[in-house]
Amino acid sequence: MKPVSHTEVVISRSSTPNKGYGAKLKRFLRECWADRLSYLFLAPFLLSFVCFIIIPVVVAVLLSLTSFNGFAFPRFIGVSNFIYMFTQDVVFMKYTIPNTLKFALVVGPGGYILSFIFAWLIHQLPRSIRDYFSLALYAPSMVAGVALTMVWTATFSGDSIGYLNNILLSLGLIETPQLWLQDPKYLMTIMIVVTMWTSMGVGFLAMLGGLQTVNTELYEAGRIDGIKNSLQEVYYITIPSMKPQMLFSAVMAIVGAIKAGSISSALTGMTITPQYAGHLINNHIYDYAFLRYEWGYASALSVVLLLASYAIMKLSYWVFGTKEDE
Repeated sequence: MKPVSHTEVVISRSSTPNKGYGAKLKRFLRECWADRLSYLFLAPFLLSFVCFIIIPVVVAVLLSLTSFNGFAFPRFIGVSNFIYMFTQDVVFMKYTIPNTLKFALVVGPGGYILSFIFAWLIHQLPRSIRDYFSLALYAPSMVAGVALTMVWTATFSGDSIGYLNNILLSLGLIETPQLWLQDPKYLMTIMIVVTMWTSMGVGFLAMLGGLQTVNTELYEAGRIDGIKNSLQEVYYITIPSMKPQMLFSAVMAIVGAIKAGSISSALTGMTITPQYAGHLINNHIYDYAFLRYEWGYASALSVVLLLASYAIMKLSYWVFGTKEDE
């Protein structure tokens, strides 16, 4: 059988009238066969993507419509899990949503802005010392979670030898040691500080790399056109010139903020924090999935988190992306 070349497929596509979905499917299969070598090289990634992304998402969506405890066969209950979530789940409405919004709004944009500011400041340094500062800011994101927890747990330890308590007692600012990680007044703030400290990761490096790709002739042209200071250079030249890196960093900031949901458990050693002070949606999912074995409801929470992440992702593409990115 004579193989079909890609050129023949293109010519056939342009000359064949549209005859509905059957014709489109046939044309798609002909194109796949013509580019079969390319699809062969893509096969490992495609298989992995389907097995570890598509199938788990589809299963989570299906389980969200069931009552499932992990042992008995799932029982279909429709959208009851979602109705219960927004009408009767007091913890979700009173603590999880406010805490998650507060955490995400501060850590996501805050870490993103700090990443850009530090990348821009380091870019102004002489090249001979630039790498040392870059490594110093990137290092926290490379530290393993256990080591990170040990450092910050020791800092906010509730006894008198905890670093922060020891300093404040020495200065006479407090009279008795404070239970920083057990006191609901301080826990969320500490979670935000620790997470932002570790937020200088891949996004920070992408911004630093993007700053080095900006054409310096644009700055000279900008000065001729009336740009007077560095702030105007950043707004009118730097940011528009590195939109791809800004978009990538925004996506990484979103992923980082969502992934950081386990920080409260890592700091306090408890899945449920005191008075739900650090209770994020990831903690709520873990609570229902692995403590209560209500996997159907946990899947419904995961679907809500997925939709929220997708909405934020689309917002990032709208702000920093181009039509080709969308």
